[in-house]
Amino acid sequence: MTSGDAQHEPGMDGGGLSYRAAGVDIEAGDALVEQIKPLSHATGRPGVIGGLGGFASFFDPKAAGYADPVLVSATDGVGTKLRVAIETGLHETVGVDLVAMCVNDLVVHGAEPLFFLDYYATGALDVAAARTVVAGIASGCAEAGCALVGGETAEMPGMYAGADYDLAGFAVGAAERGTLLPRGVVAGDTVLGLASDGVHSNGFSLLRSIVAASGLPWDAPAPFAPADQHPRPALGQAVMTPTRIYVRSVLALHRAGLLKAAAHITGGGLPGNLPRVLPEDRVAVLDARWPVPPVFQWLAQTGEVAPEEMLRVFNCGIGMALVVADAAAATRLLEAEGETVLRIGLIEAASGQPEVQIVSPAGLFA
Repeated sequence: MTSGDAQHEPGMDGGGLSYRAAGVDIEAGDALVEQIKPLSHATGRPGVIGGLGGFASFFDPKAAGYADPVLVSATDGVGTKLRVAIETGLHETVGVDLVAMCVNDLVVHGAEPLFFLDYYATGALDVAAARTVVAGIASGCAEAGCALVGGETAEMPGMYAGADYDLAGFAVGAAERGTLLPRGVVAGDTVLGLASDGVHSNGFSLLRSIVAASGLPWDAPAPFAPADQHPRPALGQAVMTPTRIYVRSVLALHRAGLLKAAAHITGGGLPGNLPRVLPEDRVAVLDARWPVPPVFQWLAQTGEVAPEEMLRVFNCGIGMALVVADAAAATRLLEAEGETVLRIGLIEAASGQPEVQIVSPAGLFA
């Protein structure tokens, strides 16, 4: 992560103005870089060449163990979940979200995440808050097995107000040529769902509207938390639970030869994401009887949100959908990797474009 410069408009030198007076603190940016160097170093892995401080980062796929790699890339953000982080002061996990949103998109293609870069933009750099965010990014990278090799910090006064900031992430992974997913999906295959850890990082514009309509402040006890949970988490803390990173378990399934296709369930939900990995003339018929986490029940009831809209906006308890032929063997492996596995449907033959049919969706929120 380096201190940005191209984004800033400096003050006049001859007229007594300065970059600092114009709102840009170069020293703060330099201080942040020094503080996050150990975080980046802790995520090192085979293939990384050099460290922070240069104009670019280097990675050697051959040193990472690849003979004939295909590079796979993804970029994403955290969306308006950042608004909750800013309003609550809970910055510890949005970095995990940022990594998860990118690396989960890589692993659905059978790619191992190799390295990650971030972009952090703000009006006035708060070094402590920024370091907390980057610590979360480093934690997510360590969980995904990829290196945090660099990034950019941009102070842009006039673009962001107060303590506002924005995040973007960029991940690059690799797979050996000929092993990319999806492949071989046929009628009769099973659709497995890996349980989500909550709302993850999609649908927060609707979630925030529902919370506003409820009249509850972020520090109120979460109304959907179990009654016997002590201490009961605050609403803001509960919805800030980070996006689950599925890299290790999905890669293990793929390397065992048990995975045909995978879909990261983000914006668009199951109906919008699962068809992206299905061939033409295939339909995923899902039986809406999986357990939906209480947060989604509360959102649906409090916001009077239709079941179809809930399924189109949120993950509704399924963070990753997998297509397999041997459901029993896949379930055993995934459970051994720590996942909660749900058998949610089947692949059937159909005419036309790939799609998802969800049987009795209203039952999920009854």
